[in-house]
Amino acid sequence: MSDVVITVRGEHETRIAPERAIAHMTIRAEGPERGAVVERMAALTEPVRDDLASRKSAGTVAEWTSQRVSVWSERPWNNEGKRLAPVHYATVDFSVTFTDFAVLSWWAGEVAEREGVQLGWIEWKLTPETRASVEREVATEAVGVAVIRATAYAAALGLGNVTPVELADVGLLTQPASPEMAPAPRMLMAKASFASDSGGGPAVQLQPEDIVISSAVEARFAAR
Repeated sequence: MSDVVITVRGEHETRIAPERAIAHMTIRAEGPERGAVVERMAALTEPVRDDLASRKSAGTVAEWTSQRVSVWSERPWNNEGKRLAPVHYATVDFSVTFTDFAVLSWWAGEVAEREGVQLGWIEWKLTPETRASVEREVATEAVGVAVIRATAYAAALGLGNVTPVELADVGLLTQPASPEMAPAPRMLMAKASFASDSGGGPAVQLQPEDIVISSAVEARFAAR
């Protein structure tokens, strides 16, 4: 009896609490004179830089960067359809990495009250070491699910010997009938989001969601 080819998919997913939080912040100034606006932005930025530098020295901030300084002008329209005098804008973006989320909450509540500061979004992350370890574990589990499914299908056919023939990320398994099939998205993906609201104190209450790491594989087995 010739071998029976069994093609299956295996998936696995795990959730893990984030270990890092990267806060994104923008400092913004505007006004009728370009030079004065740039000076104003620099004046607003200096105490924020000093605060972050001291926090990093104290160990409450893992790292921070300031980048993407932008200066531009716009001429707004009034309600009569006439162009007004130019308005100049200047911004600088910051990213700040925290390992202590309680410290992040207090910092967010404090910095949000500063003039010209716009607190943006929070990225919840794992350390590279943790992510690599979890991705390996999830991928291994996904392959195990594929083996279990193939073995179950073979048993249902009265076959007992299952031999792996091919294993690939989803969409990359050889498709004789559709050789030009486009590959699927990456095998390993993660997503994270957050919610925040103001409480009765100076801290912003942050509630990070667990980071989801998932893996999906396709496998082909020969059963006899």
